[in-house]
Amino acid sequence: MQTSQIIKIKGMHCASCANIIERALKKTSGVQDVSVNYGTEAAKIVFDNTLTNPQKMSDHIEPLGYTLAVPTAESMNISQSEHADHLGMNQSKKEKLAEIESMRKMVLSAVPMTIISIFIMGWDILAQLGWMTKMPYVWSEFFHHLLPLMATYILFVVGKPYLLGLYRFLRYGKANMDTLIGLGTLVAYIYSFIITALEETLRPFINVEHTYYDVTIVVIAFITLGKYLEARAKVKTGDAIEKLLNLQAKTALVIRDGKEQEVPIGEVVHGDLIIVKPGAKIPVDGVITEGTSFIDEAMVTGEPMPVEKTIGDTVVAGTLNTNSTFTFKATKVGSETLLASIIKMVEEAQGSKAPIQALADKISAVFVPVVLVLAFVSLAGWLIIGSSSLGFSQALSYGLTSFVGILVIACPCALGLATPTAIIVGVGKGAKEGILIKDAATLEKLHQVTTVVVDKTGTITKGKPELTSIKNHSDRKDDEIVAILASLESKSEHPIAHAVSVYAKEKKIELLAVDNFEILKGKGLKGTVSGAEYFAGNVKLLVDLGLSFDVESLKAETSEGRTPVILTTKDNVLAVVMVADAVKPEAIDAVKNLHKLGIKVVMLTGDDKNAALAIANEVGIDDVVAEVLPEDKLRKIKELQSKGEIVAMAGDGVNDAPALAQADVGVAMGTGTDVAIETAGITLLHGDISKLVKAIRLSKLTMRGIKQNLFWAFFYNVVGIPVAGGLLYPFFGILLSPVFAGLAMAFSSVSVVSNSLRLKAKKL
Repeated sequence: MQTSQIIKIKGMHCASCANIIERALKKTSGVQDVSVNYGTEAAKIVFDNTLTNPQKMSDHIEPLGYTLAVPTAESMNISQSEHADHLGMNQSKKEKLAEIESMRKMVLSAVPMTIISIFIMGWDILAQLGWMTKMPYVWSEFFHHLLPLMATYILFVVGKPYLLGLYRFLRYGKANMDTLIGLGTLVAYIYSFIITALEETLRPFINVEHTYYDVTIVVIAFITLGKYLEARAKVKTGDAIEKLLNLQAKTALVIRDGKEQEVPIGEVVHGDLIIVKPGAKIPVDGVITEGTSFIDEAMVTGEPMPVEKTIGDTVVAGTLNTNSTFTFKATKVGSETLLASIIKMVEEAQGSKAPIQALADKISAVFVPVVLVLAFVSLAGWLIIGSSSLGFSQALSYGLTSFVGILVIACPCALGLATPTAIIVGVGKGAKEGILIKDAATLEKLHQVTTVVVDKTGTITKGKPELTSIKNHSDRKDDEIVAILASLESKSEHPIAHAVSVYAKEKKIELLAVDNFEILKGKGLKGTVSGAEYFAGNVKLLVDLGLSFDVESLKAETSEGRTPVILTTKDNVLAVVMVADAVKPEAIDAVKNLHKLGIKVVMLTGDDKNAALAIANEVGIDDVVAEVLPEDKLRKIKELQSKGEIVAMAGDGVNDAPALAQADVGVAMGTGTDVAIETAGITLLHGDISKLVKAIRLSKLTMRGIKQNLFWAFFYNVVGIPVAGGLLYPFFGILLSPVFAGLAMAFSSVSVVSNSLRLKAKKL
C-alpha cells in the first residue's frame, strides 16, 4: 500500500547531504519517490509500506552518517488531537536546540585558542610587512609548542564531524561539505605535524619556519561558528509552525453525566458539550449551543478584530474566547480540526521544493567532486608551474594554501539554503496572514500571474442575501418598519427572510409577537402584529390585494440583482425593502490593488448578466463573463491561457472546482466548499479576497529573496574559488588565506538565511 510521509533527518550539514540522502533512499526497495529539503532537514517519502518502512530506510542511510527520525512506539501512541508528524516536529525542535547548545559549547571552547592563533598570525603578518619587530624568541618557542596541542584538540574534538565526513567519503565515495573541510584541515595539520616532527631533517629542502596549525584552528573555529549561527537562524525560520502548534489547548472543560470535568484534549469526542470561559482557548471545532461571546480569531485567520459568535455559529480550535462564557458542541476533533489542517498544510508546503530550486540541486549534486578536483589541480599547478619561478619550498607552501583555501571556501551550504529558507519563511508568514499555501511551486507561480479570474458569489459578494436598503412610504420610523417585517419573516425559512432577521438582530431591534401567521405560496406571507394585519411579499401580492404601486420604480434595482420585499397593510404600502447579495467591503480595494500590480481582473459567473455587470461596475472589474456553466468556466480559463495569460482563479463552490484545477494558480475562499479548498493551491481563510493581493505580494517578495540568495550563493563560489586558487597572485601578489576563506564561507550561509528572515518584517 502506498504511503506518503514527511520524516525529519538527522546529520544533514549541507545541500550535498540532501542530494546524497535523496539518491540513497531512491535506491531503497519499496521507495517510489523522495524529496529531501535541506532547509527543513526533512524528507517527503512516498513508499510501499508492504516492502519497506521508515526504520529500514533509516538503516540504509545510516552508514553515510544520516538517520531518519523514526516515530517511536511512545510517539505513535499519542492523543488524536495531535499528529505524529507534529509530535515528531516538537521532538526534532528539542533535539535541534540540544545540538545548537552542543555547538555553542564547542565554539566557546575554541574561542581562546582562536584568539591566540589570530594573535600569532597577525604578529607574523605585521612583522613581514616591517610594521613590527619579530616575536621575542621565548614567546615564539612557547607558541611553537602550544599551537600543535591546540590544533590537535580543535581538529579531533571540535572538528570531529568533518573528519567523519572525510572517512565516509573514503569508505563509501559520498562527499559533502564535511569532506571538503575535513580534507583541507587534515592536510594542513599533517603537513604541519611532519614539519614539527622532522624539522631538522627537512630544513634543507623546505621552509620549516611556516606551519599551518593556525589555519587548522581558525578555519574549523570559524566554520563551526558559522554553522552555529546558521543553525540558530534556521530554527527561527520554522517559528510559524511552532506558533501554530502552541495555539492548541491542552485540556477541555466537558459536560459529562451532568457534571463539568476537565479532560485532556485527546479525550474529547464528537458530540461533547464543552464550556469555554473568558480568556480560554477553544480546544476543538464546534457549534455554539448556549451563550454568546467575541472570539479572537487573529491567530488562525489573521483578522485583528474579535468576531461576535452566538448560538448556531461555528468556532475553531486555537482561537481565544475574550469576554463571555459559552457552551459549544464538538463537531471536529484531533486531526479533523481547522488548526490541524492548517499545520499540516504549512508543514507540507515548507517541505516542498520550488521549481527554481532545480538548478541549485543539479549544481549541488556535482559540486563537491568538482571542487575536490579543482583543489588537487590547483596544488599540482603550483608545484609544477610555480616551482620554476618561486622554488619548490615556496610553491609547496602556496600550493597548500590554495588547496586548503579552495576546499574551505567552496561550501555549497549557501546554495542549498537559498531557496528553502525563503520558502519556509514565506509560507509561514502567509499562514500568519490567513493565507494557506499548498506547496512551494504554487508560491513561485503566483508571482507571474497576469490575470485573476474571480467568481461572483462568495468571492466578490458575501454569498448570502443581506438587507441593503429601506424605502419608507409611511410616516412610521424605519426601526418600526423593520420590527414588523422581521417579526413576520422570523416565522419563515426563506433565505430572504433570514436576511431581514439578521439585519434586525444587528440593529438590536426587538421582535414582536405574531398571530395568525400564514404563508402565501409564491407571493409572500401575512400575520397579525400588535392587533393589526400586515402582509410582506412580492409584486404578485400587491396585485392580489388590489393595491396600486409604481412597479416601474423597482425595475432599475431588480435588473441589478436586488430583490424587493414589500411590507403592506390591506390598504397601504408601508415600505419596500431591498435584499441582495452584497459586495464584500474589501472587494473594491482588492481589485484596485490588483490593478496597481498590473493584473487584469475578470469576473466569471453563472448569475444573471445585468446583476453581474452591476457588481463588476461597482467593484471596478475589467471584464465580465456571465450566465456560464461550470464547463464554460473551465473553457474560459483555457482560452485565457492560450493567449499567454498566467491565470489565477478565485472561487468557493463545487462548480468552481474544474476551473480552479485548470488555472495556473487555484485560490479557494476559506468559507467555501471542501472540494474547492482541496482543488486549489492557495486557501484564503475567512474568504477575504483582499488576502489574494497579499498572497501575490508575498510571492513576489519571496521570489525576490530567493533570487537574491541564489545570486550571492553563486557569487561567493564563482569569485571565491578562483581567488582561493591563486588567480590574483600573478597580477597583484595576493593569495587568499584559508582563514579568510573559512570566514567567507561561514558568512555566505549566515547572510543567505538572514536575508530570508528579512521577509518576516516586510509588510504585505
